[in-house]
Amino acid sequence: TARIPTDMDNNSQGSGGFKASLGSLFGSGAPEYSNAELAGVPLSGMSPLSPYLNVDPRYLVQDTDEFILPTGANKTRGRFELAFFTIGGSCMTGATLGALNGLRMGLKETRDMAWSKPRNVQIINMVTRQGASWANSLGSVALLYSAFGVAIEKARGAEDDINTVAAGTLTGMVFKSAGGLKGVARGGLLGFALSGAYALYNNWEHITGSSSSAPRLY
Repeated sequence: TARIPTDMDNNSQGSGGFKASLGSLFGSGAPEYSNAELAGVPLSGMSPLSPYLNVDPRYLVQDTDEFILPTGANKTRGRFELAFFTIGGSCMTGATLGALNGLRMGLKETRDMAWSKPRNVQIINMVTRQGASWANSLGSVALLYSAFGVAIEKARGAEDDINTVAAGTLTGMVFKSAGGLKGVARGGLLGFALSGAYALYNNWEHITGSSSSAPRLY
């Protein structure tokens, strides 16, 4: 027997045609993917993929780095790029430590004085003097270390912990060269010890067998 179309069928067909025409007009027709294609797409931490999401799920897979590097460039910064950060950070650290030390010395030297303008001026002078002295010292050490590191890297054509230890040793020797041979020897030993400890810290995860994706700073 033939089925007589009802008003409900006509309404559903009309609404379906209206939705299809709107979808074609605004370009909202989503591509269809088979279950086999969607099965290999990892969606960890996400809600189930909505059928109305007009995005190719294959673009959601991020199995590569999220940044672009020039051809032949390294993923870590070189010594020359880190030199500016090292020198600036050392100057700021020295100024901060020197200011704190100057404040301590100023309070100690003026403890017998009453709180007055002369005492405040003396404390401020001590703070500024010590801050400038410490900033100059640490900045000079950072400048020597960075210069030696860049020079050794260019001379050897390699970047490793040998450059770190060599730059630290030479920095200590030059910084203490005003004290004669004993000063040079002491500065070299101190620089070798500090740079060696830093190199050991950088390679500690490799020595213990653990892995880490954190970039190394020379």
